[in-house]
Amino acid sequence: MKLHTLFAAVLFATMGTAFAQNATSQDGVKIGGNSLLSKFAPVGALENQAATQYAQTMQQAEKQHALGPDNHPQVLRLRAIANKLIPYSLKWNERAKQWKWEINLLGSKQINAYCMPGGKIAFYSGILDTLKLTDDEVAIVMGHEIAHALREHGAERAVKSSAANLFVKGVEIFAGAKGYDPNIAGSIAGGAANMTMLKFSRDNETEADIVGLDIAARAGYDPRAGVALWQKMGMVNKGAPPQWLSTHPAGQNRIAEIRRHLPEVMPLYAKAKALSLNGIAPYRTNVKGIDPVTYP
Repeated sequence: MKLHTLFAAVLFATMGTAFAQNATSQDGVKIGGNSLLSKFAPVGALENQAATQYAQTMQQAEKQHALGPDNHPQVLRLRAIANKLIPYSLKWNERAKQWKWEINLLGSKQINAYCMPGGKIAFYSGILDTLKLTDDEVAIVMGHEIAHALREHGAERAVKSSAANLFVKGVEIFAGAKGYDPNIAGSIAGGAANMTMLKFSRDNETEADIVGLDIAARAGYDPRAGVALWQKMGMVNKGAPPQWLSTHPAGQNRIAEIRRHLPEVMPLYAKAKALSLNGIAPYRTNVKGIDPVTYP
């Protein structure tokens, strides 16, 4: 058994994963409950820490005149979209009903957005301007980032990181006891653990994509926008690393996964828009070179 496979097996055997389907999610995407790994992390403390860090980031941005004012058109736009998404997010995590949600815009060329534990959302102006995001595409990005917080991926990642460190230490101790160089053994084990962590990160990204599609579709945003979004991303990220070296799945893989789940989320979108599935026009983005996205 390969070392990184052994680490993954030990991690899952020790911590386990919850597979029970949420009782409130009979339609839409079929995703099990949050990983049991997150139960080993102090989620409340992480949310408080995130709130403090978020506030500090916004204060610093304001001092640098990089925080979008409340009356900025893009801020109003982002908050309007968030207000539509949040009600459909709550079923994915009971704690979300008590979160003090915030949404802000940071003036930066970075193509990025995030949602911290506790519902603290930030968009960088670069992702809006460079990708020329439509409202549907903003909703896909926002739904994805919200899903990370709802699925407690931050807490899960913290536990996995601790488990990886323990695994490496264990290998070093075992190697030393057997007369081998513990530094070399630890280095090899660390590399294996890192590769496994990359795989876990990609799995979390895929899960966030899927849950985000469900949230966006229920709120009346076209989930097919996810296909156009990743085609746009591909245009600006042509030098992206191979998938196996990245914490994110390759763009084409994400597009394929989105298309695979359209049968689950398009009925939600049709219901939200009071349309029949056959009566929905193809999704057309605002950038040349991207074909309309049809369903089925």
